[in-house]
Amino acid sequence: MKTILLIEDNDFIRENTAEILELTGYTVRTAADGQAGVTQALAERPDLVLCDIMMPVLDGYGVLHIFNQNPRLTGVPFIFLTAKTERADLRRGMALGADDYLTKPFEKSDLLSAVSGRLSRFQHLQPAYDLRANGLPEFLADAQQTGSLAGLSADRRPHAVPRKQIIYAEGDEATRLYFVQAGRVKISKTTAAGKELITGICAAGEFFGYRALLAGSPHHDAAVALDDCTLRYIPADDFTQLLLRNPEVSQQFVRLLAGRLDQQDAQLLDLAYGSLRKRVADSLLHLHAQQRLLSPADPLIQLAREDMAALIGTTPESLSRILSEFRQDESIELTPKFIKVLLPDKLRRSNW
Repeated sequence: MKTILLIEDNDFIRENTAEILELTGYTVRTAADGQAGVTQALAERPDLVLCDIMMPVLDGYGVLHIFNQNPRLTGVPFIFLTAKTERADLRRGMALGADDYLTKPFEKSDLLSAVSGRLSRFQHLQPAYDLRANGLPEFLADAQQTGSLAGLSADRRPHAVPRKQIIYAEGDEATRLYFVQAGRVKISKTTAAGKELITGICAAGEFFGYRALLAGSPHHDAAVALDDCTLRYIPADDFTQLLLRNPEVSQQFVRLLAGRLDQQDAQLLDLAYGSLRKRVADSLLHLHAQQRLLSPADPLIQLAREDMAALIGTTPESLSRILSEFRQDESIELTPKFIKVLLPDKLRRSNW
């Protein structure tokens, strides 16, 4: 029996939609906002998600962004529910990787057709590998069965990478796919004048280095260990063969790439048009969400001020000024070693 996660803040729509789906034979779990929906999905991976767009706490675009970024949720069929009919909203949802789009109010037949169509399309796909729960060996073992990939298991041993060590530099040949088993890795680009911009931070359970492999080009960015890390490597040839032989795995990495590119596009828009206060708040919220996945009980943000400034695209002095303002209004707790987000909703409202 397929499990559907329904994320909808309107009580009437949520209850009636759930009833229709349950009468059809689906198991339905519901959530009244995006954050609660993500929490439910992490606790038990659904077979399909129906998600409203305009919601409090975390909107539908934010939910899909988390699904695209989190290896435990990548690949789940995702259908947006919305009362908005503007073409720009439709394009944005589909560009983010949504599989379908239902405009409210919708007919019962349209709902069931969309759900059955998405589930039918994805029924032959492999379930997502729980990479945070040591699912990488399963991923590699299953991948090896897709063809004669004798070398796939040749270099699976963990590699200890000390803090601040360069993993690869801009212009280096792309020779392998990287998987973070423990620690964090920053992905960055550097200007001719030596100014660094961090475009992403990869934590435990995430792959990196695949963009150059998919493009067949040298690395256009650099990767450096933020902490003492444990990494696992998959040789480039084996990764390429795996993508060619296994369309299910290919789809997972295309979704990862799409999510990463969407994140970078949003970062560029913020750098061009967003206020510094908004950029700092957005970065804190993103880092807070990432830490909640790694350490739900104590999601402390531990990042050097220089690295956080490079992530936001500002100077450490300007960053410190904005952090002090957020501390004064009690949105965050600030110490020399960590930042703790105390009031995410207040921080989200204050970021303009």
